[in-house]
Amino acid sequence: MPKPPSRPSGRPQGRRSGPNEPPRRRRTAPRGLWLYGRHAVFAALANPRRQVERVVATAEFRQRFASEWPRPVAVETADRAQLDDLLGPGAVHQGVAARVLPLPLLAIEDLIAHLPATGPAQVLVLDEVTDPRNVGAILRSAAAFGAAGVVVTRHNAAEETGALAKAASGALDTLAVAEAGNLRRDLERLQAAGFWCLGLDHPAPSLVGAAPPPDRLAWVLGAEGRGLRRLTAETCDALVAIPIAPAMESLNVSNAAAIALYEWCRCHGLPTEGAQG
Repeated sequence: MPKPPSRPSGRPQGRRSGPNEPPRRRRTAPRGLWLYGRHAVFAALANPRRQVERVVATAEFRQRFASEWPRPVAVETADRAQLDDLLGPGAVHQGVAARVLPLPLLAIEDLIAHLPATGPAQVLVLDEVTDPRNVGAILRSAAAFGAAGVVVTRHNAAEETGALAKAASGALDTLAVAEAGNLRRDLERLQAAGFWCLGLDHPAPSLVGAAPPPDRLAWVLGAEGRGLRRLTAETCDALVAIPIAPAMESLNVSNAAAIALYEWCRCHGLPTEGAQG
């Protein structure tokens, strides 16, 4: 992995939230969705920015977790069959579900303004990753390895769904997630904020683990199959690959994200702070 040059420490110019203001967020059309599973539902209830319309749980779930509800909320009682009918096939709900409004996404300049101004930090940038379970798994890994935020594209990106939130295991409501309208431009904004942008690709000139990753780093990952788009790859400071056995062509994007995040933590330690969603 090539040794990164120093980055300017200045912030991009433009309108930002003040130090005591919540991050400015882009508007999204209000449309309800069902979250399900204990971690996803309890994380949503613990998030003061999450608008909750309904909560439904089985009597068994209510009794078992009576002391763990994150905030006072009116809970409708239903049996498992009723929850199955409500959520549809394949929803592993564990006896609880919540009807919520989706979380509006951060503007990229607000995410940058709320990242640590100095010192080690890592973020993830997803270049048109559309599978909701993959994105949910990536958010879970990002939270587990202390990432300061995640950037997704405005178009051709996974929408917030119950399946995504279940795979994220609560991380959807604790991580800062920003929307990139023009990914190339927003990568350049991260670079101006002192972040070294490394694109994960295969093959690539360098390997993950060949040298310590930069202390301020944006990992850039592309969609499965196509990988990084050409302009995205060209904007990255360098491209690196995860070494794998030659019999296997590539890794699932969520697995690749977890390996990259862990490699950064192995060299720099687990961050103790980051922007919140």
